[in-house]
Amino acid sequence: MRWSEVRRAACPGSFDPVTNGHIDIIGRAALLFDEVVVAVGVNKSKSRLFSADERIEMLTEAVRPYDNVVVDGFQGLLTDFCQKRDIVAIVKGLRAVSDFDYELQMAQMNSSLAPIETVFVPTSPEYSFLASSLVKEVATFGGDVSKLVPPHVLERLTARLAERS
Repeated sequence: MRWSEVRRAACPGSFDPVTNGHIDIIGRAALLFDEVVVAVGVNKSKSRLFSADERIEMLTEAVRPYDNVVVDGFQGLLTDFCQKRDIVAIVKGLRAVSDFDYELQMAQMNSSLAPIETVFVPTSPEYSFLASSLVKEVATFGGDVSKLVPPHVLERLTARLAERS
């Protein structure tokens, strides 16, 4: 693999909603690469709490402190998205060994499709349990998730759950 002049990485995910764990991985990737593209998966067949546009808006606000991070949506194969944007690496956060099993298979599949490396970043201990699905579940039952998501995401999450109840 040849590195382009600008070392560009993708941090892919559904981000439904974005959590502080996501922001931690994105921020750490921003220290390693010249540019980080947060790649929001857009799959119209999947049911999400927030639309793709809403997730992109929340992420754009959340990554504002990082000058070298941009947010974009994608459909289809992540490797195609990466190749079109000269992205040389995919950054994935790992919470546990069980994440590694799945992510290793995905990394090997991606490298068979395109000359793109996968970089695994261990999640910071304070976020090792954190998943968007858990945040939604806890918030649905009135639990306090204020330390798990950025404040602007908490507002939108609370409002969306109130609309649905």
